[in-house]
Amino acid sequence: MSRILPGETDLYAITDAGLSQGRSLEEVAGALLAAGIRILQYREKKLKDGAMLEECRLLRRLTAEFNACFIVDDHVDLALLAQADGVHVGQEDLPVPDVRALVGSSMLIGLSTHEPAQALAAHHAGADYIGVGPIFATRTKADVVAPVGHAYLDWVVGNLDIPFVAIGGIKRHNIGTVARHGARCCALVSEFVAAPDIGVRVEEVRRAMHAGL
Repeated sequence: MSRILPGETDLYAITDAGLSQGRSLEEVAGALLAAGIRILQYREKKLKDGAMLEECRLLRRLTAEFNACFIVDDHVDLALLAQADGVHVGQEDLPVPDVRALVGSSMLIGLSTHEPAQALAAHHAGADYIGVGPIFATRTKADVVAPVGHAYLDWVVGNLDIPFVAIGGIKRHNIGTVARHGARCCALVSEFVAAPDIGVRVEEVRRAMHAGL
């Protein structure tokens, strides 16, 4: 297993079949991993469980080849069956202590947070890392909350030492600003998976991020 936490690597990629320009999951994930992505999250809202399990097992094989960390969004059962490195849950999903009871101590648990109280609760509940956002407006999720801007990010940087990934509407043109506010790991969806050349885009985003550090 590859327990790579946000902050130990700079970019966190999330899959989205609907934005992948007709390319297969294997093609998109392979390009991301070949470009140096070390944390890859599988996010799928429309497939049946059996099809999602097949895709998770595919991503497990690919991420293992690249020694990358494989995270499954929401589905604790799929994460366990595919032997993922971690699972990422939201505020309305299973509570972190209950997820921990299912997955044990070796699997990473990430939790999306949108305000200081949620971040503190996640820390106390034993989350391994938190998502901080959405920093900017985003349309990659149907049930997304309003943007939190940089104020919440600033609070996390100044008050907590838990690993975190900044997320939500982050792209080439604004990732430098997010980095200047203290984010050392940023999650991107459409900017990566919709790019004509994924490898080139990852390098452009990485360069823009590090210019802001």
